[in-house]
Amino acid sequence: MAISKKAQEYRERMIPGTEAPLATTDPEFVELFENFAFDEVIAASELDDRTRFMGILATLLGCQGLDEYKVMLPAALNMGVSPAEAKEIVYQATAYLGVGRTYPFLLATNEILSVRGVKLPLEAQGTTTPEDRVEKGEACQVEIFGDRMRGFATSGPEDVRHINRWLAGNCFGDYYTRGGLTLAEREMVTFCLIAAQGGCEPQLTSHAMGNMRMGNDRAFLIGVLSQNLPYIGYPRSLNALRCVNEAAKAFEAAE
Repeated sequence: MAISKKAQEYRERMIPGTEAPLATTDPEFVELFENFAFDEVIAASELDDRTRFMGILATLLGCQGLDEYKVMLPAALNMGVSPAEAKEIVYQATAYLGVGRTYPFLLATNEILSVRGVKLPLEAQGTTTPEDRVEKGEACQVEIFGDRMRGFATSGPEDVRHINRWLAGNCFGDYYTRGGLTLAEREMVTFCLIAAQGGCEPQLTSHAMGNMRMGNDRAFLIGVLSQNLPYIGYPRSLNALRCVNEAAKAFEAAE
């Protein structure tokens, strides 16, 4: 197979001593994919390996690529993602994908970590109590999206106000306040989760803006999106790029 030297070297860094599972049955496909994903795509961005693989894990969760996730999680751990960071990406995903879609990934993560000798459960990362989760969650919303989120938990029509409270207390209070990842990293992970599942462009634009407020600028998001393209394909990537550009215009206008 005509796998490029750079692609071979990157695979060896990711998962030493292995070759693609499809190398025997589908050598042409492996050549096409690995030369693109592990050479051309890697060369297109200045992302560090840890950030790249955090995005890839979140993207595979978002698109429900469980089999590829099982391949890439060991690679992510080899490339600088810690067990705690990997677990937090799956936990964070539950707020955006639902447990029906994250539960198999949590089982796979536990299995892979256990095989690598990681003692479970990991150190607890929670920082809130039932009494302060809504308050602390809303504080995260304000930090990420601005003062317009102040009072969000008690806003809206009475019959749907409980959902706004859940967004503040559960999505942000239960998950965003946890240790293991910074707020900026959580917003990057969320961007990947939403982009990969597709059909949530209004939320994706909003979180692209949130990323920019957290310092993850347009160039950074395009870099992340570029690295994730081999795992979600062109339609969802192009939709995400449109959302990034819309968010960038709004962000510049607000400055």
